[in-house]
Amino acid sequence: MSDEKYKIFMIRYGRADRNRPANFFDGDPHDTPMPIDYFNWVITNEKRTFVVDTGFSEETARKRVREVIKPVPLGLKAVGVDPDKVSDVIITHMHYDHAGNQDLLPCARYHIQDSEMAFVTGRCMCHHLLNHAFEEEDVVSMVRNVFAGRVEFYDGEAQIAPGISVHRVGGHSRGLQVVRVDTERGPVVLASDASHYYEHIEQNRAFSVFENLSDLMEGYRTVKRLAPSMQHIVPGHDPKVFERYPAVQGMEGWAIRVDLPPSK
Repeated sequence: MSDEKYKIFMIRYGRADRNRPANFFDGDPHDTPMPIDYFNWVITNEKRTFVVDTGFSEETARKRVREVIKPVPLGLKAVGVDPDKVSDVIITHMHYDHAGNQDLLPCARYHIQDSEMAFVTGRCMCHHLLNHAFEEEDVVSMVRNVFAGRVEFYDGEAQIAPGISVHRVGGHSRGLQVVRVDTERGPVVLASDASHYYEHIEQNRAFSVFENLSDLMEGYRTVKRLAPSMQHIVPGHDPKVFERYPAVQGMEGWAIRVDLPPSK
């Protein structure tokens, strides 16, 4: 495998039961189950490893009534990553399900958008409608990382390593960024919460939580521009990824390889 081509592990660490109307800004006429899965990702080759998002802790899961299927550190170890030695973490945005567990990664350097850090430490956090998706302790931990010199900031689009780039789309959160990764099947876009489910980007519908609706909708254009095809876009919370991508051996129902081609 060349220096610029990566494997991508998508690891499920949690879940919650939801019905379809809760997952769409404009509701949905079908009040049927549409559960949500919670993931983090590992991008790796022979030269470097990046973790994308750090999930929520078991304490946060109890607080927010979420189920932890496998704790995040256990998933990382299962794909060969030692949390104590992780050197680089991309935080797509600071929502509770993407930016927890920072204390478990003592050597990590965090890659985040300027606008996201400004958002979560500014006046907008005075309003419950905007702050409810964030955990105070996660934000405070990231501030401490800033003062410790462990945060790399970006303003829009940047290549952060050979074959890995980040792209701010906003919408769901002000500084939400997606990650484009070069793989053997071509560039794969980890959409994170730019598209929670396949249906959002395929049908131009919006998830129920957002900071700026117009940025969210325009974000779909950006994600599609970055990907060679819709099969190269990986949504952030859709259980259907398990139907489309091959499982990691011995981790069926827990982790998949999204650098490999999907079945549909």
